[in-house]
Amino acid sequence: MSDPLITDPPTDALPPAATVPFPVPSAGLELLGVLHRPAGPGPHPVVVLLHGFPGNERNFDLAHAIRRAGYATLVFHYRGAWGSPGAFSWGNARQDAAAAVAALRDPDVVAEHGLDPARIALAGHSMGGFVALHTAATDPGIGAVASLAGFDFGIAAAEARSDPAARAAYVEDWAGALGPLAGTSSEALVDEMVAAPDEWRLTTLGPALAGRPVLLGAGSLDDVSPPDAHHDPLCDAYAEARLTSHVWPSDHALADHRVALARALITFLEDAL
Repeated sequence: MSDPLITDPPTDALPPAATVPFPVPSAGLELLGVLHRPAGPGPHPVVVLLHGFPGNERNFDLAHAIRRAGYATLVFHYRGAWGSPGAFSWGNARQDAAAAVAALRDPDVVAEHGLDPARIALAGHSMGGFVALHTAATDPGIGAVASLAGFDFGIAAAEARSDPAARAAYVEDWAGALGPLAGTSSEALVDEMVAAPDEWRLTTLGPALAGRPVLLGAGSLDDVSPPDAHHDPLCDAYAEARLTSHVWPSDHALADHRVALARALITFLEDAL
């Protein structure tokens, strides 16, 4: 068998592989998205790749590697992010992820792109990991979920509530990330996080994910989502899931372990879907 990390698939399969615009309907808007469709008639399993905040790492390398392994992949931008219409917020991002899954289940979309709506997985980085886990927890039809350097906003909210200096630090840090985002401010984002219910904590999702395939990946050098606070507690909380855990000696973006990350994700998907 060819290795999807280093080898392109045969070019004689029809229809050929394609990269096509895929607008995601959400809250009456059309969000910008791109569907990476594998060669062949399908039906193809689908992976939705959810980027973080603000989305400097959008995981297109993973999208192509996973497509070469036979999966359709969708990368899209939440409301107010990177040119998508609307206003960005944490809550809107969660709604938009659910809307993307609903779009991939639409019978017309399934027929047009040769998709398998019974085999949909979510994989998210940082904030996207938070969104992916919450979306999967509320949708038992999601076949597998992966959180990569996931950021637990429940932990950050508790810290900001109890420590004014921590709250101010989040406001200052996030102010520098607003360039590709619209309709929000760092103050508004911190206020939304602080007002969120305790159920935002990712550790509360253990019962909903019990028995389901979950991949947790982390970087031991990550200073945004330190593993001792954002990864290790989830490994304990998700003990009843079909859990796969990786910790690489890397940073928040897993920047120097992208090949290892892609291989781990593909191996996980092959076992899960």
